[in-house]
Amino acid sequence: MTVELILAEADLTEFTVRPLGGGTYNAVYRVTSPEGDFVLKVSPSDQPGLTYERNLMRTEALFCRLGHEVAPVPEVVHTDFSRTLVPGDALLTTCLPGQPLFGRTDVDRASVRRQLGKAVAGLHEVTGPGFGYPQLGLHTSWTSAFFAMVDAVRADAVRFGVDLPDISLDPRVFDEVKRPSLVHFDLWDGNVLTDTGLTGLVDGERAFWGDPVAEFVSLALFGSIEDDGDFLGSYGFEFTDSARIRLASYQAYLYSIMLVERVPRGSSDPAMERLVTDALRRALDVLP
Repeated sequence: MTVELILAEADLTEFTVRPLGGGTYNAVYRVTSPEGDFVLKVSPSDQPGLTYERNLMRTEALFCRLGHEVAPVPEVVHTDFSRTLVPGDALLTTCLPGQPLFGRTDVDRASVRRQLGKAVAGLHEVTGPGFGYPQLGLHTSWTSAFFAMVDAVRADAVRFGVDLPDISLDPRVFDEVKRPSLVHFDLWDGNVLTDTGLTGLVDGERAFWGDPVAEFVSLALFGSIEDDGDFLGSYGFEFTDSARIRLASYQAYLYSIMLVERVPRGSSDPAMERLVTDALRRALDVLP
């Protein structure tokens, strides 16, 4: 892969490129040049994936363009979706300062979570033209969009030979969602950057337009966001019974994805599989 062609097209000069770890889907590089520090992501060209994992780089570019206006999100510097210079889609963004929050003991976590609450609330004020994944075509209602998302992961499970339990969905609780908010849907601690405080929200490739409550799944991965008073107080959210049912549904959806995607990614960690399976069961126990 000649990533230098992309960087030259972006008018960077005398750059150095080194791979960055942590990515599970795209190839990711740190780029240093006289023009500044950047992150280059290149999507796989032929990697088998789930239904929604199509043109994800284009969704991430959209997320960055919109999110950068309201939150600490990378700024888009250059895109190339022609697939002529490199086999996949390419996205070049600014490189934000800080390190992932995951595993950090040297930061004031309560303060970071309060800052995160305000930042995420800002993202959720961004309103889209419809519901669902931008790369798959939008729906006129959140109920229609989310049911299609669940149907897709069920079909993926069949395709990859994964046995998933049924997710019982009550359309009435999803009908309550009237506005398509910008939802990152992957804001676990690994995608939250911190220095002395919050410095960035990264990897928005799995974003969609939908219910803000869906964001709370990855923000408290394998746990409960209701235990995070710092985040919720800053965000300004109080749970209702229907919101709890929707949250459990979104948890079941994400944990189903995590079980199915293990096959195309070749993952074979039994401890992680048990962790995800147990979390999925807890979510399903909440549903009527």
